[in-house]
Amino acid sequence: MAFFDWLKIVFLGIVEGITEWLPISSTGHMILVDGLWKSNNDVMTKDFMEMFLVVIQFGAILAVIVLFFKKLWPFHTKKLRPQRSWFAEHSDNKAVGAVQDFCDNYCFMDKIVMWLKIFVSCLPAIIIGLPLDDWLDEHLYTPVVVALMLIVYGVAFLFIEQYNKKRTPRINEIAELTWKDAALIGLFQVLALIPGTSRSGATILGGILIGASRGLAAEYTFFLAVPVMFGASLLKIVKFGFAFTGTQAAVLLLGMTIAFAVSIVAIKFLIGYIKKHDFSAFGWYRIGLGTLVLLYAIISK
Repeated sequence: MAFFDWLKIVFLGIVEGITEWLPISSTGHMILVDGLWKSNNDVMTKDFMEMFLVVIQFGAILAVIVLFFKKLWPFHTKKLRPQRSWFAEHSDNKAVGAVQDFCDNYCFMDKIVMWLKIFVSCLPAIIIGLPLDDWLDEHLYTPVVVALMLIVYGVAFLFIEQYNKKRTPRINEIAELTWKDAALIGLFQVLALIPGTSRSGATILGGILIGASRGLAAEYTFFLAVPVMFGASLLKIVKFGFAFTGTQAAVLLLGMTIAFAVSIVAIKFLIGYIKKHDFSAFGWYRIGLGTLVLLYAIISK
């Protein structure tokens, strides 16, 4: 691979790390960069790049795990067993009772419940996304689709933020999130199957609409990304067939490492940003970028 090909991988890692967590569509930006910055070598083939643009997200996942480990890790030592059992009464059934004892001795049950809610939020994307994965790759991963979705959801951000100014959030902590709320956020996440939508953007908008504070909506989006992006990455690797050359493995590792480092900064920035600002600026950014991409697509035909 030439120097500029390696430089492209570094740039894609930076773009992934920034755009994965900001509501501006990481997949959309990655497709645009890959489309505008052409590569011509035996390593960065079409099939490999389709896989790479998804698997690079694994680096971003690790950033969430590192930053929020204490909030995500659901287990503890027996020394931290609560004085009172989580369960109203101990079951007489040996198997059920053993599970209850394990939960009391080794689990933060509030975090277990949180993960179960996250699983509920993941179900719609799994049920709808898995059967359509190949069709989506073939028909929707184009600059025009990305541009249109950037504009549509940019406008949606502006309208929803205006609407949200008159409301007081009813959900400020994940513990206040009901099972119904989790399912509704999962339905909003399905919208992100269309490239250019933004997974974080769709789930944040969904969270705000159902009554979550901006901070809670963003945090839940970070947590929800862990199983969703891990599953998507694993699916792409399986489809690719684990048939990596040494150079391709190095390309993947470099992209994920850069994405991890940049994601740490991007997540901290977004957490600080939403304490003082709404998401309107991201809406205007999406509209501007989408318009430029659409014009480019029309002119280049």
